[in-house]
Amino acid sequence: MDFLYIILVLLIVVGSVILHELSHGVVAYLLGDRTAKEAGRLTLNPIKHIDPFMSILVPVVLYLLRAPVFGGAKPVPIDTRNLKWGAWGMALVAIAGPLTNFFIALLSFLIGHFTGLLYGSGGELPEFVFTEFLYINLGFMIFNLIPVPPLDGSRVLYAIAPDGFRNVLVQLEQYGVIIVYALILLFGEVFSHLMIGGMNGILNFFYWIVGGY
Repeated sequence: MDFLYIILVLLIVVGSVILHELSHGVVAYLLGDRTAKEAGRLTLNPIKHIDPFMSILVPVVLYLLRAPVFGGAKPVPIDTRNLKWGAWGMALVAIAGPLTNFFIALLSFLIGHFTGLLYGSGGELPEFVFTEFLYINLGFMIFNLIPVPPLDGSRVLYAIAPDGFRNVLVQLEQYGVIIVYALILLFGEVFSHLMIGGMNGILNFFYWIVGGY
């Protein structure tokens, strides 16, 4: 059964990161940039999106460690020169990913809550699926909002930051992936605590929407 759960977690992770990256590409396309479309990234084909480390290894290890599950996929290529509204257009492209994960989590919660499947009324397996859809997508949302390049939060920060700080973000961009990996390896426990707090806060908001527990 544990193996089945790992497979289910992987399927949920892959599906969630695909929709996350696809949303970036779709919003970029709507704002005038065809780069993602021409690169074949406006697709649900997982081969085009998954990254072996961030899409598979990191989520599985975190799940086995009983830590909040987060991860990512290959970044969708964007040419900011083609986007409407400059840095603000890029901020819209960036925020589309976390918002997609937010709405997946919200939809999972609402369906699971009102059917009772989130609380075990349909058995252990449906409860597990709805719970993982909820928490994995909240984890993706919070993780990607961290304002460190190349994560989505840095794109939003870039749009509102003064020029001097923008230059710092640009310099960090070339080392962004290394920085993110280092933060995960060195401060994984800190990330876990912060993400658990954020996830619980959003979950409380969801319960407030439906009138409480």
